[in-house]
Amino acid sequence: MKRVLWICNIMLPAIGQELNLPYSNREGWLSGIFERVQKKEAPFVLGICFPLGDAVGVKRLLVQNVTCYAFAEDLNRPEIYDARMEGDFKRIIEDFEPDLIHIFGTEFPHTLAAVRAFNRPDKVLIGIQGLCSEIAKVYMAGLPEQVQKDITFRDFIRRDSIRKQQEKFIRRGENEIKALKGCRNITGRTRFDQEGTVKINPDARYYPMNETMRSEFYTGKWTMEDCQEHSIFLGQGDYPLKGMHFALEALALLTPKYPDIRLYVAGNSILKYDTLKEKIKLPAYGKYLLSLIKKHRLEDKVILLGKLNAQEMKQQFLNSSVFICPSVLENSPNTVAEAQLLGVPVIASRAGGIPDMITHGKDGLLFPIGDAAQMAKQIESLWDRTKDENGLCLAERISEGARRRARIAHDGEANYLRLLEIYEAIE
Repeated sequence: MKRVLWICNIMLPAIGQELNLPYSNREGWLSGIFERVQKKEAPFVLGICFPLGDAVGVKRLLVQNVTCYAFAEDLNRPEIYDARMEGDFKRIIEDFEPDLIHIFGTEFPHTLAAVRAFNRPDKVLIGIQGLCSEIAKVYMAGLPEQVQKDITFRDFIRRDSIRKQQEKFIRRGENEIKALKGCRNITGRTRFDQEGTVKINPDARYYPMNETMRSEFYTGKWTMEDCQEHSIFLGQGDYPLKGMHFALEALALLTPKYPDIRLYVAGNSILKYDTLKEKIKLPAYGKYLLSLIKKHRLEDKVILLGKLNAQEMKQQFLNSSVFICPSVLENSPNTVAEAQLLGVPVIASRAGGIPDMITHGKDGLLFPIGDAAQMAKQIESLWDRTKDENGLCLAERISEGARRRARIAHDGEANYLRLLEIYEAIE
């Protein structure tokens, strides 16, 4: 039976619960496969590696009869490569003796360290989540030159200005390229990531494979009657790439006609402050967003939700009349997939791999990258209640189409079987 070593960038819930430590459930499909392995239903032996912050060396543990390894990594500074990690992975590999290592994502140094430590390119499989080398090129997302140069007190102290952030992505991209050149097997989901990885390593074999979303999003259904009218949901807006500045410009265009309009924003808040001390901790991008809110008098139109768990995200999706993804670059954002599973009408930019997730006018709407006027126009079209010959308006047609598409693309059983095919193909 093949021995497969997973190298994850998060701690799976089962491991976190065992260690009584905080964990993430954003990769629900990995937990699903973990459960199959734990029940001895999977045709391979699984080992799992995960980062544990400032842990010292490697910690080996058994979680529900699955061998797991915690390794040390500074996740707050992923642009810095620590060659000492190679020694940690050599010890893990010697202990587990994998036939194949499967690495999820390229964005952290552990990917390159594991590739170098294993030193068997034909037996390395890397799953593409995003491409840092491509993100670095468009990180500024059309920000005015003076905003790109701006440095707040917080940015100065943390050495984390907008331009510094771009430099960090450049460095992460350099490590990413080295890692991809050191493997011969890649999984991805879009033409964007396939074309990007082929440029980096034309000798690698590319395996298309969709991902399964968190279990919460496979139940429940959006309805026009139950959502809040003229409410817009944005899943993240804490750095330029996510395009919140474009969303604010679109909001400003729509506000005169729809005075009850609201933009709900989840994720890390870089806008909220109650004291002067908190205000000086704002980053330059947050400062710019606040200037747009003030300029367009949107103070009562933007609601910051903070970090939401899966159930809270689901409820906000269902409450919203439209979900927007104005990013300047994405591979296949999970938020778009989760919205589609629930049938929430989605409007997204034609960025990266998003056009592979949405057929314009059928299961979502697309607009040119950075075009706030077109975004606003598409939002307004979803608020038009004109019925077709079947008695459905555009939002209802989009909702039904999105659910049909997402149920196929993100079918858990089909994606699990595809993973087994890929493991079998890597001899």
